[in-house]
Amino acid sequence: MAEPFKNLISTRTVDTAGRHLQRVWPRFNRAAFEQQAASGLDALEFKARAMQLADALEATLPDRFAHAADLIEASLAPPTPLDADGEPVGLANNEHGEADEPGLRGWVVWSLAEFVARRGMDDVPRALACLHALTQRFSSEFAIRPFIQRHPDAVFATLAQWVHDPSAHVRRLVSEGSRPRLPWGLRLQALVADPAPTLPLLRALQDDPSAYVRRSVANHLNDIAKDHPDLVAAWVQTHRPSAGAQREALLRHASRSLIKQGHAPTLAAWGLARGLEGEARLQLSARSAVVGGDIGLGVQLHSTAATPQTLVVDYLVHHVRANGGTSPKVFKGWKLVLAPGERCTLSKRHSLRPVTTRTLYPGRHRIELQVNGEVCAEAAFELLAQEPEGG
Repeated sequence: MAEPFKNLISTRTVDTAGRHLQRVWPRFNRAAFEQQAASGLDALEFKARAMQLADALEATLPDRFAHAADLIEASLAPPTPLDADGEPVGLANNEHGEADEPGLRGWVVWSLAEFVARRGMDDVPRALACLHALTQRFSSEFAIRPFIQRHPDAVFATLAQWVHDPSAHVRRLVSEGSRPRLPWGLRLQALVADPAPTLPLLRALQDDPSAYVRRSVANHLNDIAKDHPDLVAAWVQTHRPSAGAQREALLRHASRSLIKQGHAPTLAAWGLARGLEGEARLQLSARSAVVGGDIGLGVQLHSTAATPQTLVVDYLVHHVRANGGTSPKVFKGWKLVLAPGERCTLSKRHSLRPVTTRTLYPGRHRIELQVNGEVCAEAAFELLAQEPEGG
C-alpha cells in the first residue's frame, strides 16, 4: 500500500527543519520548535501539518521579520534543478528534505512560506524577496496570494519584473500564484471578477521556454474560463494564428473545459464551429451496471459531408444525485477527422467507480453523445448499488 500523501510532512521534516535553522542561527530554540511542530503530528491531515509547523516557526524565529527572513534564506538548499524541458528534477526522491541535504527544500517550504505570509505583510518588498528564494526550492504559490489580496499594486509591479527572471521556478510563480481559483489556495475574488491584471503576465509567459511555466499559464487561462469563457475564446482566436507547436498545445490545454462544454466561440476558434454533418448512434454494452464496475460505450459515425470534418466527440453522463435529480458531467472521448462518406466506429469503457469528488447513486443514468458541442445521440442505463441476486 502506498504511503499516505500527508506523510510528506512528518517528524523527519520537523527534525530536518530544526537542524538547518539551528545551523544558521545557533540561538535557535530547536527543542521548543520540534516539540511544538511534532506534537500530535501523526493525527493531523496534510494542510494541518503544514500549518502546525508554521505555528512553531512563529513561536521560535526572531520577532523582527527581516532577521527571520535572512535566517530562512540562509537555511535553504540550492535551487531545485530543471531538466532540458524546464521541468523540476530531484524532488521526487527528496520531498521530505533528507539528512544529507545542504539545506531545506521540499514540502517544508510550504510552512516556511506560510510564516512569511503571516509575518511579512508589513514589509512587502522583503517578504516578496523571501518568497522569490523559497519558490526556487519548492513553491510559494499559496503564500503569495494574501499579498496579492492585500497589496495588489505592489505585488503586480513585482510580478511584471519576475516574468523576465532567469529562474523558471520564479516565472511559474507569476502565473501559478495569481491564478484566480488555485486548488488548495486562497480564492482571489477580485481576479475572479476581473482577471485583467494577470493578462499581460500570461501574454508574456505563454511562449516561455519552460514547459513547467507554460503548463501553469494554460491552467491559469482554464481558471479564467470558468468565469469569463468568452475572454478565453477571444484569447485563443487572437493568439492561435501565429502559434507554434508549443503555444498551440498550451492554448488547447487552456481551452479543454470550454471544448468539453461545447462553448460555441471556443469551438469556432478551433475550427470546430459546425456540428456533425451526418448520422451518429450511441449504444451501451448493457442495460444496467453496478457501482464500482464499468459500462461500454459504442459510437457509430457516418459522414454525409462532401469535405473532411474535424470532430471532437465527448459524452455527458447525467449522474443521479442524492435528492433524485441529475447532474451532468462531461467526459473526454475522441478527436478525429472524418472523411467524406466515411463510417467510423469508436468504443471505450466508462468507469463507474466512486471518486473523492463524486458519489455515485443508484438510478437511471442518461448518456448524451456530443460532437463539436452539439448533442446528437443518447442512451441510458440503470445503475445498481449491488449485484442483483443470481447476477
